[in-house]
Amino acid sequence: MKRAFLALGLGFLWAPVLLMAAYAFSESRVPFQWGGFSTRWFTALAANERLLEAAWLSLRIAAASASLALLLGLALGWVLARHGHFAGRPIFGALAGAPLVLPEVVTGLALLLLFVGLQALTGWPAQRGAMTVWLAHSALGMAYVAVLVQARLASLDPALEEVAADLGASPLAVFGTVTLPLIVPSLAAGWLLAFTLSLDDVVLASFVSGPGATTLPVYLFSQLRLGMTPEANALAVVMLGGAAVLGGIAWVIRRPG
Repeated sequence: MKRAFLALGLGFLWAPVLLMAAYAFSESRVPFQWGGFSTRWFTALAANERLLEAAWLSLRIAAASASLALLLGLALGWVLARHGHFAGRPIFGALAGAPLVLPEVVTGLALLLLFVGLQALTGWPAQRGAMTVWLAHSALGMAYVAVLVQARLASLDPALEEVAADLGASPLAVFGTVTLPLIVPSLAAGWLLAFTLSLDDVVLASFVSGPGATTLPVYLFSQLRLGMTPEANALAVVMLGGAAVLGGIAWVIRRPG
């Protein structure tokens, strides 16, 4: 029975993905209609500069926003986990976790108003584009990283850090040699989560992006009105293949012995 439920769950998750991948090899121009085996859409994908540019922009923004979210989330999680009670801590914690519970429409509108207000007061940003999308995605990912870091720090034995401090290590040395290695898994998970959230985001990017800064999800969403082609399916196959290669490399590295 357990195996049946497991198979049902995996089928529910993966059947649409595998079906989309199969239609990438269809001759038909209709994205979800089989017209015979063909690789024409991979050739068309290689010639579609707008789609490739949007995909490359999304990857760059996702990597940059995940990195900034990692730094900010680490600092935020550290404060919440290590500095106990201080004036305004409940409000600080609530504001830090607000992006986790607020609808992205509300967050996107708030960020749009922020950028418009800053532009009116200071002249920055001169226009909305990749920079504003990067900052918006970093703000969203930061909250997720902070939750993971805070949970990991709360589960650590404080005696490990106290012993290092008793032996004469400075606070910076204690963090670098004891704390940081222990929280690396949560940092890696937070970076990957922030990267995925950025790469998948449509709502925030729709509010804070501008001309010349169209990310892949926004581009594909706009194509729904004009008519999708199987080039998007071909791109999905390429991305799945890349993720599979990276997953295989990670498995080989982590394999014992």
